Amino acid sequence: MTQRQLFGTDGIRGVAGEFPLTKQSTYLIGRALGHDLLRNQPRAQALIGQDTRESSRWIADRVAEGLAAVGVDVHSAGVITTPGVAYLARSRRMAAGIVISASHNPWTDNGIKVFSGDGFKLTDERELAIEKEIFALLQNPASADDTALKVPRPSLPGESELRQSYIKELAASVKSDLSKLRVLVDCANGAAAAEAPELFRTLGIQATFIHVSPDGKNINEQCGALHPETLGKQVAEARGQFDLGVTFDGDADRALFCDAQGRVVNGDAVLLATARDMHAGGTLKADTVVSTTMSNMGLEIALKNSGIRMLRANVGDKYVLEEMLKTGATLGGEQSGHIIFRDGDSTTGDGLLTALRLMDIIVRSKKPLAELIADLKVFPQKIQNIRVREKVPFAQVPAIQGAIHSAERELDGKGRVVVRYSGTEALARVMVEAESEAQMQSITAAIAGQIQKALGV
Repeated sequence: MTQRQLFGTDGIRGVAGEFPLTKQSTYLIGRALGHDLLRNQPRAQALIGQDTRESSRWIADRVAEGLAAVGVDVHSAGVITTPGVAYLARSRRMAAGIVISASHNPWTDNGIKVFSGDGFKLTDERELAIEKEIFALLQNPASADDTALKVPRPSLPGESELRQSYIKELAASVKSDLSKLRVLVDCANGAAAAEAPELFRTLGIQATFIHVSPDGKNINEQCGALHPETLGKQVAEARGQFDLGVTFDGDADRALFCDAQGRVVNGDAVLLATARDMHAGGTLKADTVVSTTMSNMGLEIALKNSGIRMLRANVGDKYVLEEMLKTGATLGGEQSGHIIFRDGDSTTGDGLLTALRLMDIIVRSKKPLAELIADLKVFPQKIQNIRVREKVPFAQVPAIQGAIHSAERELDGKGRVVVRYSGTEALARVMVEAESEAQMQSITAAIAGQIQKALGV
């Protein structure tokens, strides 16, 4: 298939105000998307939601104007989590749900991701078709210079009833009494700040919230799932005041945790705890969990000891979900905290749902989080990012290939090397697992050094 130029692993992403996120291009993206929706549904309606970045409002409004210009009826949920948009697109029978967010990226970045009416992310084929029209419109902007059929309402504050229905759906999924849990919650000054406080209050959880005052520029700033150590430090310093901590990323499609001692609990550990619980309850279909190439070997071993096999997909919750649908698995996720539950109706990672599911397990099992994952023996692992000028296939750079092959020979099956490009940033990522810290560090440095020399900025 032809390589996509705009859409990455999580939609279109870049620096707000620069191509492809200029005022002109975001309007044209809305038009191109609108035409795609109308081809499939003549009287299409679309839902739009956004995170708390300074640029999210104008980007949402421009995309909405583009949609409206070709005849799509646009509804706004205002500030809402990414999975909230996916849920509403499906439950309200919209043609699409559109999210304006750059997730864990800095506040200066932003993005546009699209869910189809069934709540799933668009296929690569549809994204490619939309791209072609965007570039055609850019080459002939006069063809798009028409009067909008109608002007959509501003995206903020959005329709509160839409957000309320998502909160109610999440609350209804909980069967246990969570009111005895004491939880510190980090909302990353992002989208979770709009829903998490009311959701936790509805369920009677004894929750204390931090980083719930977004100002347009402080999303993910030394907080949230990008910096789980911030949460862990506060829980540890509270000396037993909290049973656990939970932290979300900017658009709350993922969650990380810490135990009562403040030790960070990543997505691998969450997969282990939830897989065992689902396995025992008979909802883990095919006795299979889908993870990614980045998940630690320790997770694979711990799952195997519980009679559960682990499959690895490419990085990105979109690809995890594809593998889940292909194999019939009902649980999948990433080390970064994207967890997808298909024993319900989820079609994407949902940080709020993940938090509720994990808290439910803690209450029903009567075990603290640390005990639930105590046998997860993590291989020393390091992930190093190298900023690159261009994403040249590694196979085309002999020095890099040589360093990777040398590392694999040295590890001899007792560790792993994964070298890949980020799907959303100009970064090469080197992940190394080894039996010893020293070996892990030396192998990582050798490969990263060759990438820096050949492709580094």
